[in-house]
Amino acid sequence: MGNSEAICYMTATALADAIRAGDLSAREVMQAHLARIEQVNPQVNAMVTLHAEQAMQAALAADEAQAQGKALGPLHGLPVAHKDLTLTKGMRTTFGSKIHEHFIPDQSALIVERQQQAGAISVGKTNTPEFGAGSQTFNEVFGATRNPYDLSRTCGGSSGGAAVALATGMVPLADGSDMFGSLRCPASFNNVVGLRPSVGRVPRSLTLDGWDSLAVDGPMARTVQDLALYLSVMAGFDARDPLAIAGTGAQFREPLGRDLKGVRIAWSPTMGGLPIEPQVVQMIEAQRSVFEGLGCIVEDACPDFSDATEAALTLRAYQFQANLGELMDRHPGVLKQTIVSNIEAGRALDITQLARARVLRTRLFRQVHDFMSRYEFMVFPTSQVAPFPIEQEYVTQIGDVKMDSYIDWMRSAYYVTATAHPAISVPCGFTAQGLPVGLQIVGRHQADFALLQIAHAFEQATQFGQQHPPIAG
Repeated sequence: MGNSEAICYMTATALADAIRAGDLSAREVMQAHLARIEQVNPQVNAMVTLHAEQAMQAALAADEAQAQGKALGPLHGLPVAHKDLTLTKGMRTTFGSKIHEHFIPDQSALIVERQQQAGAISVGKTNTPEFGAGSQTFNEVFGATRNPYDLSRTCGGSSGGAAVALATGMVPLADGSDMFGSLRCPASFNNVVGLRPSVGRVPRSLTLDGWDSLAVDGPMARTVQDLALYLSVMAGFDARDPLAIAGTGAQFREPLGRDLKGVRIAWSPTMGGLPIEPQVVQMIEAQRSVFEGLGCIVEDACPDFSDATEAALTLRAYQFQANLGELMDRHPGVLKQTIVSNIEAGRALDITQLARARVLRTRLFRQVHDFMSRYEFMVFPTSQVAPFPIEQEYVTQIGDVKMDSYIDWMRSAYYVTATAHPAISVPCGFTAQGLPVGLQIVGRHQADFALLQIAHAFEQATQFGQQHPPIAG
């Protein structure tokens, strides 16, 4: 591993410390990552818009500010990439759609502003499926993003480009969003860490529907410690988001070490009987002894998720109509069919169905809340499958079970979305074919820090995330 590549696989925490100590300059760090992007991105297509010149100028300014003794933010000098669904002032944001192929916003999303205020330097945008629909990253503007562990496989989605950029050392931190698993699934497929924070933990100031509690913004990184650092910058109250949680993100910079002796975990490698590839189930099962070795009390248990699908799919259809219905009318025949189907499903809803979905979701939340009075954490698979062929738009069958829709194979992720509890995907090993698999840990309502603590302990005990893809540099 050359010096440049060694820099690119340093943790974000170590990089930030090295820059602050003067052992590395922001320019050296940026040059290394831009070189890595140039080497690797043509093979995987993760970064779709690159602002290399502007990033180098910002790195120079960061070094000058440090030389002048100015106050430095927690992400000072770190290269970051933003999901191509996220508004970035002056930087092309396409949403993976032909409709916005040349769109350059005049404002940035709050999540971007906070990163830049913390000293991070925006390098560019990462690929996403059209409007983030589906957990397979491809679109008509940029094409597909490939899995760096096997270029013939998908990287998942919808934050697929972010996960690949991290896994290949193109950036140390990358943001994303998660409705039905869009931070968790690509983390699982690429051997990195992705957190779906509690609703309101990372405020959203520019969404059309400020009351939407299915979709959240959040962090992705190569280690849980880096994820916590990143979240500390993203999190914190903002009055423009009606769901924003009070307080600051400072708690996430506290040490993650914790004695887990006696902590009770509900264990369900099939999530109560979902169709899941046997190799995935086996890999989750193999980790039970790790949690027991940490002192946890692990019991076979799972909440009743029988209401989750109706609640989640109804509310998803409503959100697609609210967010994209007018756009579809203005640009007929442009959006991909899966999006059109979701919008049409939203338009077909009556008030009774919508009201029932909200009641069902409330009941599910309370059931899980009560269940988690006995268990502090739940452990499930992140995804029901390992990374599948890139030519396949979505999973149509698992074993003998046919999938009802393009998102039916993502129930392990969207069941958790429906509960409104925070969840994290952490690497838990590789299949016989060398494909990454992630383990999903779910925490109590708004207990994001505790979730990071147990994920950190699992990561330290297993070290699966230390293995990087064998992609040519």
